[in-house]
Amino acid sequence: MNASVTDRALAGARQCSHNRCVMSVSLDESYRVCQRIARRTGKNFYYSFLVMPRAKRRAMSAIYAFMRRSDDIADCAANPAVALEGLRRWRTTVQEALAGRTATDPILPAWVDTVRRYRIPERHFFELLDGAEMDQTQTRYETFAELYRYCYRVASCVGLVVLPIFGYRDAAAPVHAEACGIAFQLTNILRDVKEDAVLGRIYLPDEDLARFGVSPDDIMQQRYTSAFRQLMKFEADRAREYYRQAAPLRALIDADSRPTLGVMMDIYRGILDKIEAQQFQVFGEKIRLSRWEKWRIVWRHFGRH
Repeated sequence: MNASVTDRALAGARQCSHNRCVMSVSLDESYRVCQRIARRTGKNFYYSFLVMPRAKRRAMSAIYAFMRRSDDIADCAANPAVALEGLRRWRTTVQEALAGRTATDPILPAWVDTVRRYRIPERHFFELLDGAEMDQTQTRYETFAELYRYCYRVASCVGLVVLPIFGYRDAAAPVHAEACGIAFQLTNILRDVKEDAVLGRIYLPDEDLARFGVSPDDIMQQRYTSAFRQLMKFEADRAREYYRQAAPLRALIDADSRPTLGVMMDIYRGILDKIEAQQFQVFGEKIRLSRWEKWRIVWRHFGRH
């Protein structure tokens, strides 16, 4: 596709002021737009796509583009009410695309094709949008059960969406995919404590803060204390338990998808390892894996494949 067309489509996908692009693109063009979005903004996820067969790699890019689009709408406005309205309009656009109406957003033809081709349950996409809407109305979580519901919507649903692309036959696979999403999202929450606090959000459950004697103000003021480290260690151990529950998933999916899942799990687990190795000092520079560390993980799994 002409580079200028792709750039305009990408720009349209990043705009938050409206939910529809002014152009219609072919299916192949749509897939190319999705792949470019994944390359430019996918970070951890895009590295994992590289070890997949081409058809599955295209499908994963379409799913990622949908998630990126939804996140951009959720994050586009300082006013939560504006973002919430944008998400509701996007929900309507998505429903119309699934109903067969002309999709004018450049990512949607590829996304609908992927949903149909792999028979992905549509409800998971709407649950994901429910999670995005939670971020506009909720900044604190009283219990872990409440946080779990949020993590399920924004992360486990992603795992359940990509599971048909991975390919599986064992009925236990969705259970392990749900646990994998929880593990990934808990890792994100631990890494982003500072970033979320700046936005006025605390995802660590109130019941856990109280248990370790950490006040919400301690989080907002970024106080790095012994009590905070103990709290973070508790949450890291919880995340590791979900990684343990997710571990059997790799053996339950198609062989050509196992390297991708292995890359994802090793990248996110590597972030958790770094957080712990730095004594949970998440109030400084954002903890992440270097590009070289990610490529080393990709190469290790590509070699197995």
